[in-house]
Amino acid sequence: MKKTYVYFLVPLIGLIIFGAVYWNFSAGYEAKEAEKVQKTKDAKAEKLRQEAKNREQAIKDAIAGQERRKKERALKEAKDRADHDAREAAIEASHKARNDQDKFARQVERLEKEVSTEKTAIAKLEDDKKKIVDEEAFLRIYVKQAESNVNKLSEVLDKIVAADAARAAADAAAAAAAKAAKNS
Repeated sequence: MKKTYVYFLVPLIGLIIFGAVYWNFSAGYEAKEAEKVQKTKDAKAEKLRQEAKNREQAIKDAIAGQERRKKERALKEAKDRADHDAREAAIEASHKARNDQDKFARQVERLEKEVSTEKTAIAKLEDDKKKIVDEEAFLRIYVKQAESNVNKLSEVLDKIVAADAARAAADAAAAAAAKAAKNS
C-alpha cells in the first residue's frame, strides 16, 4: 500500500493546485470580464457620445455653411445685379453716345454745307462788289470823259455855229457883192 497513496496523493495535490489556480482565475476572471464588458460599454457609450457630439458639431457646421452659402449667394446675386445694371447703363450710354455722335456728325455736315453755301454767297457778293466798284470807277471816268466830250462838243458846236455864222455872213457879203456887182 505504499504505492496507493501515491495514486491518491498526486491527483489530490493536482486537484488542490488546480483548485487554487481555478479559484484565483475564476475570482479575477469574472471581475476582469465584467471590467472588459464595462470598458466596452464605456467605450461604446463614449463613442456614441462622441458621435453625437460630432453629429451636433457637423449639424452646426452645416447650418453655418448653409448660412454662409446663402449670404455668399445673396452677395453674388447683388454683385451680378449690379454688374448687369452697370453693363446695361454702359450699353445705354454707348448707344446714347453713338446717337449723339451721329446727330452731331449730321449737324456738322449740315453746318459745313451751310458754311460752304455762305462762302460761295460771300464770294459771289465780293465779286459783285468788285464789279460794282469797277463799274463805279468806270462810270466816274466815263462821266468825266463825257463831260469833257460835252465841253469839247459845245466848243465844236460853238465853232461850227461861229463858222456857219461866218460863212453865212461871208455868203451874205458875197451875195451882196454879187448883187452889187450885178447892179452895177
